Amino acid sequence: MSFKININPTNNSKLSNFDPNNISFGKVFTDHMFICDFYDNAWHDLRIVPFGKIPLSPTLSALHYGQSIFEGMKAYKNEDGIITFFRPDENLKRLNRSAERMSMPALPEGIFMSALEELIKLDKEWIPTAEGSSLYIRPFMFATDDFLGVKSSDNYSFMIYACPVSSYYAGHIKVRIEDKYTRAAPGGVGSAKCAGNYAASLYPRNLAQKDGFDQVLWTDGLTHSIIEETGTSNVFIVTKDGVLTPKLTDTLLPGITRKSVIQLIKDRNIQIEERNIYVKELIDWYEKGELIEMFVTGTAATITNIDTFGYLDKKFPLQVEDNMLGSQLKSELEKIKTLQLEDKHNWIVKLNLSEEVVA
Repeated sequence: MSFKININPTNNSKLSNFDPNNISFGKVFTDHMFICDFYDNAWHDLRIVPFGKIPLSPTLSALHYGQSIFEGMKAYKNEDGIITFFRPDENLKRLNRSAERMSMPALPEGIFMSALEELIKLDKEWIPTAEGSSLYIRPFMFATDDFLGVKSSDNYSFMIYACPVSSYYAGHIKVRIEDKYTRAAPGGVGSAKCAGNYAASLYPRNLAQKDGFDQVLWTDGLTHSIIEETGTSNVFIVTKDGVLTPKLTDTLLPGITRKSVIQLIKDRNIQIEERNIYVKELIDWYEKGELIEMFVTGTAATITNIDTFGYLDKKFPLQVEDNMLGSQLKSELEKIKTLQLEDKHNWIVKLNLSEEVVA
């Protein structure tokens, strides 16, 4: 089911100032954004307007009580000009799971897909085509009650904006295994993609970066002995016996790239196990020469190898080679997204450009 969207195109496009060969992640935004509002128990006023600032009340509920969730996804354009989305249905499912946990309203599939398609049709010329580049898409929802009091908001806004991006990480990354701070605790909101989770991660990440690491590799909040995820991505570990990744719990974000990579590994008939992975195990594998590779997965990070992990005051360097599993999977996944390889699992949604946007 599609929904009628009112479209107000910009008269002042910034596209002529955009250099697709010189992209900084998250700093340049396309010409338009989608907005709709929830009130009286329903979504209203679906519209696409020129990208710009939005008016906010100082009493806005989201600013005080943290009802704010978001998603991250990408659009791609191949050499034939075909535009694709990668598993948008999974983004909507996760958005609505986050909404449920944060006591927010669900977003209907028709609104989500109609908004996504119409916005990208309007801004399709912003999609870069250089290798490793894409159009990053940010759907998000936040509470808009104009009321000072701790309760679930009655009013919300849902928005989508987009920005052309290149790789999130310039190369391999270094991670420090966290032994003090906690990202999420059992029974909390760790599996929801809510803003507060990221705010809580910033201070420990900043400390790690001062010591030469790119990210924190989080551990469980109770014992700090079980590996969970990094600040931006899920983690995979390759040993001589196969591949392991932490099992999903309510303290881990269920990554869509993670889910896809698990399937691609299974397609290769490589043994993969989802289970608790202990810090002690990881160090034992390293010291015995059984640790072959570590990589992270995420929408922004795609698939990025770890070349060093740290724990306490010790660093453990890892050899990274071009033909390793992480690099192979990254190449395979990117080719699926741009239709260079068969989409065996029906992950790709092609944007129908035959119906042009009418303002």
